[in-house]
Order: sequence, then C-alpha cells, then structure tokens
Amino acid sequence: MTFDVTSHPEPTTEARRQQILADPGFGTNFTDHTAVIDWTQGAGWHGARVEPYGPITLDPAAAVLHYAQEIFEGMKAYRHANGGVHTFRPRENARRMNRSARRMAMPQLDEELFVQSLEALVGIDADWVPSGEGEALYLRPFMFSTEAFLGVRPAREFTYRVIASPAGNYFGGELKPVRIWVTRDFTRAAPGGTGDAKTGGNYAASLAAQAQATEKGCDQVLFLDPLHDNAIEELGGMNVFLVTADGRLITPELTGTILEGITRDSVIQLARDRGLQVEERRVTLDEWDRGVQDGTVTEVFACGTAAVITPIGELLDGDRTIASTGTGEVTQSIRAELLGIQTGTVADRHGWMHRLV
Repeated sequence: MTFDVTSHPEPTTEARRQQILADPGFGTNFTDHTAVIDWTQGAGWHGARVEPYGPITLDPAAAVLHYAQEIFEGMKAYRHANGGVHTFRPRENARRMNRSARRMAMPQLDEELFVQSLEALVGIDADWVPSGEGEALYLRPFMFSTEAFLGVRPAREFTYRVIASPAGNYFGGELKPVRIWVTRDFTRAAPGGTGDAKTGGNYAASLAAQAQATEKGCDQVLFLDPLHDNAIEELGGMNVFLVTADGRLITPELTGTILEGITRDSVIQLARDRGLQVEERRVTLDEWDRGVQDGTVTEVFACGTAAVITPIGELLDGDRTIASTGTGEVTQSIRAELLGIQTGTVADRHGWMHRLV
C-alpha cells in the first residue's frame, strides 16, 4: 500500500524544533505529521496517507467514546552514528497490536503495513529524532472505532494512526532507583479480562492507584494478584524482574493478566545470553520481601519501552518499607547492552533493529 503525503502548511520552525529537542521531556511535544489508514467493514484497510498533525474530528456518537474500542502501541526510533534512524523489533509491536485487536474485537493490521506506516511518518519527520544520550523519537501507533452508533457491538469503522514525540529520560535526570507503592485497594486485571491487551481502559483503571502512589511520594504503583497469595503482577506500565545471588532472573509468568512486554522478552534473551537461569513463574510479595532480607534477592528492576530498564529501590506497603535495593551489576549490564543495541553502539546479535530512514 502506498502512503499519499500532504506536507504541513505551517511546519514547526527550525528554531522552535531545536528548542524542543534541547529539552524534549516525554510526550508533551509532537512532530508535524501523522500516518493514517482507515478501515471499513467490507472494504478493509484503505486511504493510507501521511497528513499534517492536528485535531481529529469525531461524531459525538463515535463508538470509541462510548464503548472504548481502542488499542495502542509504544516504541522508539533512534538516530545512529551513520545518520540512519532505526527502531527496535517493530514486528513484535505489530504482532502484539494484533493480539490486542483480537481481544478488543477490532480489525487486524498486516505486519508489513504496520512497519510501512512507521517508515512513512519518520521519513517525513526525521529531523525530529533527537540525538542526545538516552533520547529517542517515541512512536505511538494507535487504533480506535469511529463509527457513529449507540449499541453494544463491534464497530464497523476504525482508524489507525501513528504520531511521534521526541523523548528524553522517562523518569528524568540520571538513572536512579525508583520508589514503588504497593496498592492493596485496586487490581489491574482479572483472569479472562483485558490485562494482556494494550488498551487504554487498562491504563485508565490504573490511574486511581497511581494517584495513591504519587500521594505517598512514589514514582510508580505495583499491582498484586489477591487470588494467588498476592503474587506480583506488574507496575502501572512496566514488567518486574528479580535478580538472585545464585544467578537466576525471576519474573512473573504471563497468565493473561500481564502485558507481554517486548522489552521484557528482550531482557529475558539477554539474560540467557549471559548464562543466567530465567524463571517465569508466580512470585509473591512475601517472596520478594524475604529474598531481600536474607540476601537471596540482590537486585530488582522494572522494564518497558518508555523507561527501558529502571532499578527499583524502596517498595512501600502501607506504613512499612518492604524492601530496598540499589542499582545492581546485572541491572546495569543488561540495560547498557539493550540501550547499546538500540542506539547502534553495541552489536545487534539478534537482528532486532529495523532501519526506518
């Protein structure tokens, strides 16, 4: 499918763009264009185009506003030393988006068309890719229902779009352990629910717990599974790993209530490359607590597209601190290799990078 391109009539000035790139923040500034493809029942995907970034006009009865048929992805594009712009494992994002689409009764998008949409957008907005240490162009593919109707059934019209935002460090500043709040009042997902789909409703449901965490001076919230002895699920937007003194890497298994993270999968591979024994299983909060206290657990970190890998320091459960660890050797090593692969300074042994421009 060929993408028609309409240039922005009033693109961001070079001076303004450089001002933004000097301090990109995260998710607050956007490039000049968006890639778009529409879907209609009976006609399939059509109308591929790159058009100026701007407001979307929706009918007040659009299904997404009432029944929340919406999914999204998150990924980054990095400028390499040779001038090329590369992204990390984009076909895995395409596959996950299609898994989310199936769960939310939405149309699936061909993997190659997904990648083409990234190439089309970055191709015209490549000047927006920052080149500072730890910086990237954050890409947000998303799809939502646009059909105007009131009735509980899958919509018959959808739009798929990609927007982009220059991004700095997710938590800001230098790498340091984050503080986590354990929520006992809220659960993120339930068996048979949408926990393994990347859909906006899951994140909306996490916001009340995240507000609690913020009130307690914490950076993120940890969700538990009360049906299985308070097994660890995930943070508001990241997967969790425990490193043990005897060379094991432990992470909660994928049971349908946890998002299948692409960074998570990559961390597992890099850990196995190092000879670490990876265990994907249920991990309780009590096991985490005991492990830190007796020295069995030496490091704990979280991972995700936005933050990449972030060490977890204090873990607050009510009025007590359950655990406190620093930035460990394994965490630093895997993070350095993963970032090196993404930015082109470390050999891409697994063929994970895809050149967009």
